[in-house]
Amino acid sequence: MTEQRATAALEASGLAHTLTRHGRVGSLAEAAAARGVEPRDLIKTLVVRRGEGDFLFVLVPGDREISWPRLRALLGVNRLSMPDQEVAKQVTGYERGTITPFGATTAWPVIADSSLTGDPKRTISLGAGAHGVAATVNAEAALAHLDAQVADVTELQA
Repeated sequence: MTEQRATAALEASGLAHTLTRHGRVGSLAEAAAARGVEPRDLIKTLVVRRGEGDFLFVLVPGDREISWPRLRALLGVNRLSMPDQEVAKQVTGYERGTITPFGATTAWPVIADSSLTGDPKRTISLGAGAHGVAATVNAEAALAHLDAQVADVTELQA
């Protein structure tokens, strides 16, 4: 079960975390309310394809979206894409909407938007392997554990 894999990886990380189970929600705002966080603290883990068999995770705050030109410039590539849901599941072990770097079947590199850093007390909520299940963790501790590359790769949603 994917939730067990994600929660086992969280336990093994040694990171202090809180699990929340709230069932399916219809919007980002509903999910944030159910998890007791601001929408900007609900983190979307997006899988991006850099090349054939080469993927990475991008951690995007809920109120932001990937800036493709910034991400391409950071990675030094001309082309990036998001895999379809079947490929995303194959390369992470998680369904879309449940993807997390914690317990993914492959430890792909992680890029985190720079807006996630700067406040040592900030907590963020990430998916935890199943729909309606989330883990709330200290942002900076989680990024350090994931060895995330922090960069300005998002912009506010229009």
